[in-house]
Amino acid sequence: MTGPRPVRAEDAFDVAAVARWLGLDAVPEVKQFTGGASNLTYQLGDDLILRRPPAGTKAAGAHDMGREYRIQSALAPVFAYVPEMVAYCEDESVIGSPFYVMRRVAGFIPRKNLDLPPDQVRQLCTGVLDLLADLHSVDPEAAGLADLGKGAGYVSRQVDGWSRRYRAARTRNVGSFEKVMAWLRDNQPEDRGICLIHNDFRLDNVVFDPSMKPVALLDWEMATLGDPLMDLGGALAYWVQADDGPLFRAFRRQPTHTPGMLTRREVVDYYCARRGFELTDREWAFYEVFGLFRLAVIVQQIYYRYHHRQTTNPAFRYYWVACLMLEARCRRIIRRAGR
Repeated sequence: MTGPRPVRAEDAFDVAAVARWLGLDAVPEVKQFTGGASNLTYQLGDDLILRRPPAGTKAAGAHDMGREYRIQSALAPVFAYVPEMVAYCEDESVIGSPFYVMRRVAGFIPRKNLDLPPDQVRQLCTGVLDLLADLHSVDPEAAGLADLGKGAGYVSRQVDGWSRRYRAARTRNVGSFEKVMAWLRDNQPEDRGICLIHNDFRLDNVVFDPSMKPVALLDWEMATLGDPLMDLGGALAYWVQADDGPLFRAFRRQPTHTPGMLTRREVVDYYCARRGFELTDREWAFYEVFGLFRLAVIVQQIYYRYHHRQTTNPAFRYYWVACLMLEARCRRIIRRAGR
């Protein structure tokens, strides 16, 4: 696990103002979790975590701190895997943006590498997939989140929305993705149901206890009501296997290559068995391509901010290469699908 580090100068904020707003007796020491690429996350003292948006141009509706706080607050009574919310601040005069504070969840977060025997790795992997299946079984109405999404037509809205975002964030050094977007538009399936989805489900958003059981799911920024298989497709876009090519492996951020991990196809089979879905390879191709395309848009939106000097984080310097790689991977899958 990558622990918190000193706060980057460009991401600093008025800690004393936050302490006053929270009513703390003293100004806490602040460190930053630097592994993320979207909202900024800080540790205040030993027990508190603060989340706030990044600086620079943002997609409409993105980085909504109040929404993220509300979702986790509502889920707490019906889904045990959310951190305890402490407070939400919409007053931008405090630190220059809205933010929220939650309790820190103690545990282990897997990052790029995982030093565990294969049987424990498999246990961790299946536990994560069970967590996703359990989330998709939550009753949104019982959680008071029935108004979170727009209902039927989720797949179509996602294809259209992410296509618009890519075109808006494109820079001259990346591909057009037009053939991929056209294929997604022409081959989209009907929704496989509407449920609560996380929309950024990755191993490094899950906290584990010492026995490798999940205890918390973090980063609810993009959670909504939608198609569960779209959530699975988004999760597997990050799933780099040991037998993937060297360029794809170069951008790996999760230990999904570790002996004991399920392959992408095995993940799909395990999840579908848990949820009672039947899914052919050709049917899965749509969700796989969409997940990779969606990841490319996220990567490109981050690179766009770096390209226009809205952030100087050197980790984002070569994100345009990842965007090119993801387009090539999408087109290979489309050719194999034969439609």
